[in-house]
Amino acid sequence: MRASVTVVGPHAADMTVYFYAILFARHPEVRGLFPDNLDVQRDRLLRGLLQIVDLVDDPENLIRFCGRLGRDHRKFGALDGHYPAVGECLLASLARYAGPAWSPELAAAWTHGYGVVAQVMMHAAAEDARTAPAVWEAEIIHHLHRGHGIAEITVRPDAPYPYTAGQYASVETPWHPKAWRYYSPAHAPRPDNTVTFHVRAVAQGQVSQGLVYGAKPGDMVRLGPAQGDMTLDPRAERDLVCVAGGTGMAPIKALVEDAARIGTERYVDVFVGARTAEELYGLDDMLRMSQRHHWLSVRAAVSHERIAGLEGTLPRVLNEFGPWYRHEAFLSGPVDMVTQASATLARQGIPQERIHFDPFDVPALEAALLPRQLREPPED
Repeated sequence: MRASVTVVGPHAADMTVYFYAILFARHPEVRGLFPDNLDVQRDRLLRGLLQIVDLVDDPENLIRFCGRLGRDHRKFGALDGHYPAVGECLLASLARYAGPAWSPELAAAWTHGYGVVAQVMMHAAAEDARTAPAVWEAEIIHHLHRGHGIAEITVRPDAPYPYTAGQYASVETPWHPKAWRYYSPAHAPRPDNTVTFHVRAVAQGQVSQGLVYGAKPGDMVRLGPAQGDMTLDPRAERDLVCVAGGTGMAPIKALVEDAARIGTERYVDVFVGARTAEELYGLDDMLRMSQRHHWLSVRAAVSHERIAGLEGTLPRVLNEFGPWYRHEAFLSGPVDMVTQASATLARQGIPQERIHFDPFDVPALEAALLPRQLREPPED
């Protein structure tokens, strides 16, 4: 299976286009499960395949990954009967683009592999259906512009929406059906079941632009189930270092609220980064929280403006404090910032399994697996 993926790799873009073309031609009943614009979806298919192939000899993480996919696919309306159609067209696409490398043995391997994946996904979906709806209908009850293309949007789901501080939810708007995007609640769970998201309008972003500039109180959205492992372990005792940039402040704020709810004895250091002082989004809220909790310390970093005491990129400022090698780290924000901050903390001695951050783009595909050192035998 890995060898065949290597063979079709140079033709990956054409293969995914072909896959969806024959899937919709042979099984038009599945077209309604997908968004009108398939550009993002094609990339997700390929990434999902690569992840599955990477895990074929790692049963524990393969089951975990496919279970996440199965539960997440409930919101699309995926049914057991759809899986054979997808498998048939997937094998046809692989055979076409693998060319002479395709063989009866390879076909048998992919048939068996896909069958296992489908069974795990269907089982996870069925188990999830016993206790939770596939989606939650939610009314927007508050919409506030925070500047710099950011809106604070509060919704009231039609049923209790379970999540843990630090997790994220998938959101679908009525303006672009089947186009789901992922946002983190900006707080720990509330008694009134309302959920507030901080959404930044992304250039050419269909969902984010609509939520920031078009949505208003009374509009309805849909929420998929909460996902994510960037949560606090109430039994842990290590002090925390948290790094937030942009709307990455949302899950960090939720984690701090959760620490306060637990009644933590741990110290929490929060670093907030932005390009300019005006863009230090959410800093005032965090400073007010630090005045209420002696264990919370908040610092800011500005990378593109000369301000005494604040100047520097967030990873650079982070490196000036510490040491952090005994801490648990939580990072959220732009990809570059998270990558650099993670490297900074790793150099200071925090092992990777204690550095937690938001998955990028597609949670079900990017969600943390077991630490790699637990997945691979030690080298000789």
